[in-house]
Amino acid sequence: MNDPKDPLVWVSYAEEDYKVARSVLRYKKPLAHSSCFHAQQCAEKYLKAMLVDKKVSFPKTHDLIMLNNLCARAGILLGIEATTLHSLTLHAVQARYPDDALILEDAKEAIAVAQAVRRFARKSLGVK
Repeated sequence: MNDPKDPLVWVSYAEEDYKVARSVLRYKKPLAHSSCFHAQQCAEKYLKAMLVDKKVSFPKTHDLIMLNNLCARAGILLGIEATTLHSLTLHAVQARYPDDALILEDAKEAIAVAQAVRRFARKSLGVK
């Protein structure tokens, strides 16, 4: 069983989401909704990994702004605008329902934000 108090477990799950977010865009017909959802999940899990590393508890949430605020209080300064995090947060729910038409550009933007969170978190956690 995986230990949720181990930041590297969170990193492992975040990496899986990162790979899925990127790979589904290589399909003949790119899967923008799935890519956006998994990009959000990647960022969320990396933020949670940093909180776990600092032994900061957090609620079950998809809200990247809330998680970023908890990180900031723990001295983890991500440096990504709240509006950018809010846009990515929306994909945790919106991407799963047919009333929001996401396109390839949305997915590329979501992945770019996830990559920024990923890069910061990996450096912060000492993961190569």
